[in-house]
Amino acid sequence: MKIKENTALIVIMIVVAAMTRLIPHYPNFTAVGAVALFGGAYLSKRMAFIIPVIALFVSDLFLNNLIYAKQFPEFYEGFTLISLQALPIYGAFIVVIIIGMFFIKKATAKNVLGSAVLASVVFFLMTNFAVWAASAMYPKTIDGLIACFAAAVPFFWNTLLGNVVFVAILFGGYEWARRRNFQLTLSRG
Repeated sequence: MKIKENTALIVIMIVVAAMTRLIPHYPNFTAVGAVALFGGAYLSKRMAFIIPVIALFVSDLFLNNLIYAKQFPEFYEGFTLISLQALPIYGAFIVVIIIGMFFIKKATAKNVLGSAVLASVVFFLMTNFAVWAASAMYPKTIDGLIACFAAAVPFFWNTLLGNVVFVAILFGGYEWARRRNFQLTLSRG
């Protein structure tokens, strides 16, 4: 389902959705998972990784250096390009892009919703396993891993709800525009 003629529209939708991270929201209720699924479903394989990852990276730059720096000045140590704690998030984000590539060949409600649920579960498991493995917050035992996952369950529900809401907006909005032959072309001058 790679759509070349509407690439500019798809890219704009991804960038706008990623930037919603910069407005106040409930923890983990963001468009991040939807951006990854949407890019994976509609962009070429190469662009599916480049555009969503760049959008996530740029929104992280703003969050880390402008928003979080003001909210948590006691933790701000200067300009942050990328933090080590973000690497598992980017890894999970890339897996979600792959889910979009393989599970959303056709943008049906079943495929998109199922992929949003799968993406939420995968993101939850990967990122919270990384928290357990890399931090001293939990003992390195099965009980510690279970405690880590249990503590993260409220964030999972927000991630799931955010993914469902934002995939509905992105996929629904794009399919609506596509069915009305709406095309956005970039002028070359």
